[in-house]
Amino acid sequence: MNINWSALADTAGVSFLVTVAVVAVFSLGILALSRREEAVAARAAGADGGGTLALVGAGVCFAACVAAVGYGLTLIAS
Repeated sequence: MNINWSALADTAGVSFLVTVAVVAVFSLGILALSRREEAVAARAAGADGGGTLALVGAGVCFAACVAAVGYGLTLIAS
């Protein structure tokens, strides 16, 4: 049996980087939701702002995470 160690290392490296990227994007989505809650609370207290941009940013972050996970599942299933 011959193991291609270079290909194994490449696969492990790419999977590590993609995992870190998905976690970072998900964390940005959570941060955006937190900022939206702060903006809504500030608006209730009489300040300007509604947090719409933060909500859109969170949605984009979560959609990117769903796309990455869906693509990974597609690769595994095929």
